[in-house]
Amino acid sequence: MNTELKMITVDKLRKEFKKTVKEPGLKGSIKSLFRPKTEKVIAVQDISFEVGQGEILGFIGPNGAGKSTVIKMLTGILTPTAGSCTINGKNPTQNRRSYVKEIGVVFGQRTQLWWDLPLRETYSVLKEIYEVPEDSYKKRMDFLTEVLELDRFITSPVRTLSLGQRMRADIAASLLHSPKVLFLDEPTIGLDVVVKENIRRAIEHINRQEQTTVILTTHDLADIEQLSKRIVMIDKGVKVFDGTIASLKQQYGQIREMSFEADSPKAAAVLNYAEHFGLSEDNFSVEAEGKSVKVRFNSAAVPVSEMLSYTLGKISVSDISVKDADIEEIIRRLYEQGVEE
Repeated sequence: MNTELKMITVDKLRKEFKKTVKEPGLKGSIKSLFRPKTEKVIAVQDISFEVGQGEILGFIGPNGAGKSTVIKMLTGILTPTAGSCTINGKNPTQNRRSYVKEIGVVFGQRTQLWWDLPLRETYSVLKEIYEVPEDSYKKRMDFLTEVLELDRFITSPVRTLSLGQRMRADIAASLLHSPKVLFLDEPTIGLDVVVKENIRRAIEHINRQEQTTVILTTHDLADIEQLSKRIVMIDKGVKVFDGTIASLKQQYGQIREMSFEADSPKAAAVLNYAEHFGLSEDNFSVEAEGKSVKVRFNSAAVPVSEMLSYTLGKISVSDISVKDADIEEIIRRLYEQGVEE
């Protein structure tokens, strides 16, 4: 991996849309038909980041954050209102014919495969579209078949493939022309645990072997933790975090989770953490189900030792443990803070 060589440069990227505003009722409908009133919507606001060659970047954010709009600008589907982006020195919206040979794109809910063709024939069609030489095509197919385990279903019509098989087939299709950059949008959505793990391993292998730069957008944070060292997070069109997962945990990972089994279901009722420690809802939450109790708290507000001391001094427990909050909890808190910071 050569992250010093910048494969993707995004500089103050901005996208605005015009939205028609309709007044209520029939009168409003007629008025908007002849004299439409519009307002400006800023979907992406001055976002900048760089991605090194061979890097896997996790690109995340809540629904409506502007992720898809950014990806569409990077792939050349949308033209930015302002700012710029370059991939391997090329502008995505210019020289489209040469640019598409630089990138591969996989959208989890859409396919680029021909539904009624056997998979092998689909790849033959794509070979002609991307003008891949015959020798290169054979070597490429051997590599992709091995890494993505396509051999069991490569002669089957695409419509007969399972979701996991189709996803592997789509990833292979996007890599057939040896792109420099691969955009993966929800590549494991709807897949079972085993298939997800296989796809993650395949992406990891391809990245390591070929130094393919990957931008990964996903709601499955296990994808992010396994594949990416760095994430860019956006919310309401604005970048709210850019850094390593380790720094994210260090900066926002002061939430701890204490779990214990009380001796009786009523024992937890005597615990009043919020009042005792003066904790707000931002720093504290508790879930109790029978004897099992789970407490999340901000260790910057209350040290772990004090939380344990208070709990054990109030009730008898048969088992107790404290662990760091997982990345899902950290990112949930960051989403809630969003651009208000």
